[in-house]
Amino acid sequence: MLRRSGSAWKTSALKVNIHFLRGEQTLKKQLIIVLSLVMVLMLVAAGCGNSNSGNSGSNSKGKSSNTPDSSSQAKDEHALEPYKLTMVYPGSTPNDLKQVQEELNKYLTEKINATIELKPIDWGAWNDKTNLMFTSNEEFDIIFSANWVGYSDNVIKGQYVQLDELIETHGQGAKEVLGPDWLNGSKVNGHNYGLPTLKEFASTGGLLFRKDLLEKYKIDLNTINKVEDLEPVFQTIKDNELGVTPLLASNLQTLAGKLLNFHYDTLGSDSFGVLDPRSSELKVINMYETERYKEVITLMHRWYEMGFINKDAAGIKEDQMNNLMKAGKGFAYNAQLKPGKDAEMTTSLGVEVVQKEFVQPLTTTNEATGAMLSISRTSDNPERAMMFIDLLYTDQYLLNLLNYGIEGVHYVKQGDNVIDFAPGLTAQTSGYNIGAAWMFGNQMNTYLWTNEDPNKWDQFKAFNDSSIKSPALGFVFDPTNVKNEIAAVTNVKQQYDTALSIGQVDPEKYIPEYVEKLKAAGMDKIIAEKQKQLDAWAANK
Repeated sequence: MLRRSGSAWKTSALKVNIHFLRGEQTLKKQLIIVLSLVMVLMLVAAGCGNSNSGNSGSNSKGKSSNTPDSSSQAKDEHALEPYKLTMVYPGSTPNDLKQVQEELNKYLTEKINATIELKPIDWGAWNDKTNLMFTSNEEFDIIFSANWVGYSDNVIKGQYVQLDELIETHGQGAKEVLGPDWLNGSKVNGHNYGLPTLKEFASTGGLLFRKDLLEKYKIDLNTINKVEDLEPVFQTIKDNELGVTPLLASNLQTLAGKLLNFHYDTLGSDSFGVLDPRSSELKVINMYETERYKEVITLMHRWYEMGFINKDAAGIKEDQMNNLMKAGKGFAYNAQLKPGKDAEMTTSLGVEVVQKEFVQPLTTTNEATGAMLSISRTSDNPERAMMFIDLLYTDQYLLNLLNYGIEGVHYVKQGDNVIDFAPGLTAQTSGYNIGAAWMFGNQMNTYLWTNEDPNKWDQFKAFNDSSIKSPALGFVFDPTNVKNEIAAVTNVKQQYDTALSIGQVDPEKYIPEYVEKLKAAGMDKIIAEKQKQLDAWAANK
């Protein structure tokens, strides 16, 4: 038996120990690598599991706490909580409203997991009812807005949600469609509170005439160069068409208003201090003291006295005026015009009409804010409201369903983008003929009726290009500093304006009286404030 010395045993033991330690270090390294891989896999799994966690959260009322932006909207809509939208807009209630609403809800549920309740409000009750809705803090989401129904005033009162951030997060489609001119032109104090309808970017005033009577009496509108030339035409209708009023007017819609308000830039929703866009000066003037105002009002008075204008105009509302045209009781009536307006109104009225402009097209801030959709401050989910509004600019099916109803029920297609009423239906008998395409989203995405020019949208571009551009385009007046004067002047206007505009009273007597009372109520102070703000705007532009 061999014996090892003590030193030999020590040497052998040391070699074994070193080998063991080396093995242990290798094992530790391998274990660290394995643990690291496990940690990475766990983090990846956690990331995947939480990628939609923000969208799935909601408050007790169903508001999404982190809804997707419009670019990822289609792929993430399943993560949105259900929400019911409410939209209010001016107009009558069609018989088939609920049927169309059901189709909208089927589609919107798939797109943004929302349903919608459409709440039209009669034109005559619009201001009173919407003001009451805000005063009572009624919950609703989307509201039609425009400069002529108090857009700027409601912005100042805080009734609308500021849209700047919502446009960036949920309105990129609308932003791309509208472009900077529309968005900048509709801002108040540098912020958007409504998205404008993409339509004509200019306005003009004139008349719509019944085509059958034009043909019957061989009246060529091309020979009519100015509004005064219509006098013998109106006389012919009065003498030969019993029960037909040559020129229909209502309490708020008059030819005088069209000839004046589209001649001047009214610098807001009222005519209390206007700008002549043909002038080289940025000078705010009193329209009621101008020679043009006197000429137009004097002509209306002459025609009223001759029996051309309906005697009950002061008590007639706009929708009643339309009904009179539908019933064949009017020959002509005033309208804000654009390319193809006559074809649109022919479809709406069921009576073929032809248009004639008497004012050169004008582009002002009013056009950019002439028809918009805003989000109410009482909305429980502004994000979902913006998603719906955004679709109105990008989704042709949704837009046309809202505007024209259900294909095969209310209309039939005659081409890719051309429609006609469904068989057996007319403008009067259709259960859904709201005539409101100009109110919503991207009008360039709407179908054309068979009687409309296929080049209509090209004509819109030419119309916009031919307009006079106001030097105050983009200026928005803030009436805060003169709100008491505006209230007082508005009361005076309500006493005099309709009677003068329809020609009911003698302008020689009542214009000076009107101007005097306007001044006493604070007209000059309003004009001075507008001038001050306009000068500051021009200096900073």
